[in-house]
Amino acid sequence: MGDSTAWTLAIAAVTGGTAVLASWVTSRGSARAARIQAETAARSQRAERLRESRRTAYLDLIEQTHRIGELCWEISAALRESAAEERAARLDVLLDREIAEYAKIRRCARIVELEGPPSAAAAALTLQKATGPFYEALQAGLAEDKDCREEFDAAFRPFWKALENFVDAARDAHQTE
Repeated sequence: MGDSTAWTLAIAAVTGGTAVLASWVTSRGSARAARIQAETAARSQRAERLRESRRTAYLDLIEQTHRIGELCWEISAALRESAAEERAARLDVLLDREIAEYAKIRRCARIVELEGPPSAAAAALTLQKATGPFYEALQAGLAEDKDCREEFDAAFRPFWKALENFVDAARDAHQTE
């Protein structure tokens, strides 16, 4: 009977030790799995926030580009007016608006540059710079009191091409995220 009790106690001790060890291994594995799951969720949330932030920046730049486009159409129509005194006064007001709108597009382009990626940032900077010929033509026309319609109107095609290039770069960047 002594042998049987000793064996029973030994088996109970081994079984108990195995259970404790198994519990410890399981809890350690569960803790590691929970940590990995939390890290994965945090990475996923960061990626989604970046994606939304970029999307907002892209849309803001596109919207501001359209505002400048509408202003440029307004300026182009004013350049076709025949009354020189009225036209000059109206163009002065429109030039002030163009400067204000440029400040907004510059801000939008800088945000895209900050948010990235580099391909979208480069396209945004090119788009921002494509507004320069409008300003230069109008400024020269007002300063020299000359007809600048052709130079001004010639700036439309490169400006819209720069917008198309930006939209393509933004779409590619958004789809690869």
